Amino acid sequence: MATTKQRINISVSDSTHETLKRLAKRDQEPLATKVSNLIEQILELEEDRVLSAIADERLKGKVRWIKDSDKIWK
Repeated sequence: MATTKQRINISVSDSTHETLKRLAKRDQEPLATKVSNLIEQILELEEDRVLSAIADERLKGKVRWIKDSDKIWK
């Protein structure tokens, strides 16, 4: 059966492999699914880190704060 997902071959240490197997067993999912889910989670964290850095850089400049008010949204 063909799959639409891309395959990636990686090499990990024995200890990392054992940890991944234990996590997959704990969560009752296949090892490949566990690794894929972990990669997706870390990519989201990395995206948050980058966006936070961009926001911090923007706040360093001259910032003009606008008072939050119901009048503004009308």
